Amino acid sequence: MGESAKRIQELQQRVARLAGRGQGRETALFQLGHADADGFLGGGLGRGRLHEIFVTHAGEVGSGAGFAAMLARRALEADAALLWLRTDRTGGLGGGLYAPGLAEIGINVGSLILGLAPDEAALLRSAVDAARCAALGAVVIDCPGSARLLDLTASRRLALAAEKSGVTLLLLRGAAEPAASAAETRWLVGAAPSEALDANAPGRTMLDVELQRRRGGPAGRRWRVEWDRDQRCFRDPALPRPVVPLPARRPAGDRAPQEWRLTA
Repeated sequence: MGESAKRIQELQQRVARLAGRGQGRETALFQLGHADADGFLGGGLGRGRLHEIFVTHAGEVGSGAGFAAMLARRALEADAALLWLRTDRTGGLGGGLYAPGLAEIGINVGSLILGLAPDEAALLRSAVDAARCAALGAVVIDCPGSARLLDLTASRRLALAAEKSGVTLLLLRGAAEPAASAAETRWLVGAAPSEALDANAPGRTMLDVELQRRRGGPAGRRWRVEWDRDQRCFRDPALPRPVVPLPARRPAGDRAPQEWRLTA
């Protein structure tokens, strides 16, 4: 009887340790800067968590990469390093990272590390090692298309490593079909038309983003967001034309009030 009681006590202590480990550290959040999205997310996205990014179709791979870079910029603290992992094949298909474009987003390219793996297996091994390195601020795992080795078990391994170290992982799937995953959120991204600037200069980056899945919370919301390169955050798209202010303290006249119709 005494041996049984001792065994039960050992099991209870083990369960308590496992429960504490499952809770992990208190989840720190990083805001997107977009008030409605941050409010829906309960304050922002989890830092030290795994987040998935998919694109609407194969031609939107660049939009997905841009969104990943923007989320990474929001997740980075101070001058923490950003590691971007991809395979040699991915680099050959999608081209190299464009440093001036990343700098325009607000990423310190001097703190950017590009890691190239020979194949998918090496990529995932490197990703787990990187997720365990608390010196990194964020890691983008660029793994487009069909990834046979990226199953539920592999994603759990990444998620657990991220929770333990506090490193934010962004799993960029590109043109791939969603599958079972331990990621905290799943996003679907596509480009949206932007309004040209003065002198017909290219407009600000505009994206349609959808929160498709979220562990422990509601999902299924879509937003059209604009990247503010000055504040380095997401925001609602600016109105395409100046808004005429209504006159203040003007007495009512005989004429009917003018109607202004704002178009997006």
